[in-house]
Amino acid sequence: MLMNALLAFIPISLLLEYVFHAPPLWVFCTAVLAIVPLADWLRKGTEHVAVHAGPTIGGLLNVTFGNMAELIIAIFILMTGNTQVVKAQITGSIIGNALLGLGLAIVVAGFANRGERQKFNAANAGQLSAMLFLTVITLTLPAIFDYTEQLPGFAADAGTRGNLDEKLSLGVAVILIVVYLLNLVYTLVTHKDVFSVDESAGHGHGPEKPWSLPVALGVLLGGTALIALESELLSGALEATSTTLGLSPFFLGIIVLAVVGNFAEYIAAMYFARRGQMDMAVNIGIGATVQVALLTAPLLVIIGYFLGHPMNLVFSSPLELIAIIAVALIVTSVTKDGETTWFEGVLLIAVYLALALAFFYVTPRGGEGAALALRTLLG
Repeated sequence: MLMNALLAFIPISLLLEYVFHAPPLWVFCTAVLAIVPLADWLRKGTEHVAVHAGPTIGGLLNVTFGNMAELIIAIFILMTGNTQVVKAQITGSIIGNALLGLGLAIVVAGFANRGERQKFNAANAGQLSAMLFLTVITLTLPAIFDYTEQLPGFAADAGTRGNLDEKLSLGVAVILIVVYLLNLVYTLVTHKDVFSVDESAGHGHGPEKPWSLPVALGVLLGGTALIALESELLSGALEATSTTLGLSPFFLGIIVLAVVGNFAEYIAAMYFARRGQMDMAVNIGIGATVQVALLTAPLLVIIGYFLGHPMNLVFSSPLELIAIIAVALIVTSVTKDGETTWFEGVLLIAVYLALALAFFYVTPRGGEGAALALRTLLG
C-alpha cells in the first residue's frame, strides 16, 4: 500500500517541474520518491513474466531489469558529464546491496523465525563470493594503473594518462561483460542443478494470481519509460539540490541515488527472507552487487564512450576502494558456511553505516584521487 501511495509523486514531480517551475530541491525529492515505487513495479512485472516464461528466461529478465532503475538514473547523470557522481553511484550500489540490503534481509529472517539460524545454498553463495573478489581486482586495477603511470619513468602528462585510463577501462569493461554472460550460462544452463534455488522452501514463492503476459510486459515497458522520465528530472536538479542541502554531489550519488535505484531489491530481499527463502534473499543481495560491478558499471563505461562523455573505472576516492574491498571480505565471512543469524545481519548494516558516515564527512577532490587512493592502500 505504501509503495502504491508513492506513485502519486509521479504527477506531482512533473507538475512541479513543467507547470509550477518549483525549486530544484522539490523536483529532486519528488522524483526520488517517484522512482522508488516504479522500481518495485519493475520487479513485480519481472516476477509475473517469469511465471509464463519459465525459470531460465525469468533469470535472464531479472538480469535485464534487476538494475534497470539504477542504470537509467546513471545514464542521465552521465549525459550531464558528471562521471564522478556516476562512479559514486556504482560504489554506493555495491556496498548498499551487499551490506544494507543483505543485512536487512538477514535481520528480518532472524526475527521472523524466532532467532533460528537460516540456511541457504553454500555453493551458490561461494560462487557469488568468488565473483565479489573478481570485482575487487577489476575495480582496483584501473586505480593501480593510474598510480603507476604517475611514477617516474612512465607517462608524465595528465592528458596521456587520462587517455590510457580510458582505454584500459574499456578493455576491462568488455572482459567483465563477457565474464558475466559466461556466468549466466554456467548458473542457468550448464550447472543449473547446482545453483538452483529451492522455491518450495519457506512459505511458498511466486505471485498468487499471475498477470497475463501482455499486462506484465506492459508494466515492464511502461515502468522503464517512467523511470527514464523521472531520472531526467532528477539529474537536472542534482547540482542545485546538493548546493541547497550543503551536501556534495558525491554523497548524493553514493548514498541517496544508490539506495533509490536499488530500494525495490532491498524490499524484495526482506520479503523473501521473512518467508524463510534465504536462497532468494542471498541471490538478490549478493547477485545484485555482482551485477552492478560486472554488468552495470562496464555498460556505463561503454555507453559513456558513445555518448561523448567517457567514463573510466578509476575511482577518485580511497574510501571507495576500501569500501569495495570491505564488501568482499565481510560478505564472504558471513556467508561462507551456508547459514546466518540475525546478528550477522547487524554486522553488515553496521559496516554500511560506518562507511556512509565516512562518505558524509569526506570532501572529494578530482585530479589525483587515484594516486591518493593507492598511497593510502599501499601505506
